Amino acid sequence: MDRREKIESRLRRKKRIRKKIAGTAARPRLCVFKSLKNMYAQIVDDTTGRVITGVSTLSPDVKGGVPYGGNTKSAKVVGESIARKAIGLGIKEIIFDRNGFKYHGRVKALADGAREGGLIF
Repeated sequence: MDRREKIESRLRRKKRIRKKIAGTAARPRLCVFKSLKNMYAQIVDDTTGRVITGVSTLSPDVKGGVPYGGNTKSAKVVGESIARKAIGLGIKEIIFDRNGFKYHGRVKALADGAREGGLIF
């Protein structure tokens, strides 16, 4: 499987997932994206179509605590950071959107970090 096929497979999985889930004001969606070098997480309200908050390994509060953004340790730190921001905004419950990625490795570490930070999903 070459790179293009792998991306197309992920996008097909993403479509299948997004048909079923949508974030609301009461329970927004935590969307995860991973690149080879970084992790990104956003909390999205799909009813208004806006991003409430976001954190990545490039964010100043996370970047100082992790030497490299493409591993499970940094993903967990991103999860904990997004949980702190969400709870600061009064959001406790979210819907987790893995964005077509397998729930394994960095995606799982981010979810575990968010749960440890106090988010419920």
